Amino acid sequence: MSDSTPEAEGEAPDPRFAAFVYFQAQNGGLFLGKIPNPATGETSVNIRAAKSVVESLEMLFDKTNGNLNPAEQKLLTLAVENLRKLFDEISASHADPTEA
Repeated sequence: MSDSTPEAEGEAPDPRFAAFVYFQAQNGGLFLGKIPNPATGETSVNIRAAKSVVESLEMLFDKTNGNLNPAEQKLLTLAVENLRKLFDEISASHADPTEA
């Protein structure tokens, strides 16, 4: 009898890759004011830092095209889509004074 779980088929995300994507997504949430700062317990929005995180994940998505297993691809796709949507919503209401 064969084990057909995703892990048995080699489809679990590499733990290092998953940890990296989760860390970046968490940073994006922090910079977008959706996760409290662990040091202060307060939330704040940093559009410039959030943009950097989103763009980095989008670059990773483009550069790894065709090189990820299905679980890794799904994880990265969800992270990029969710952060991009949240970034677009929040950045529309927070004008960056340095880009005026």
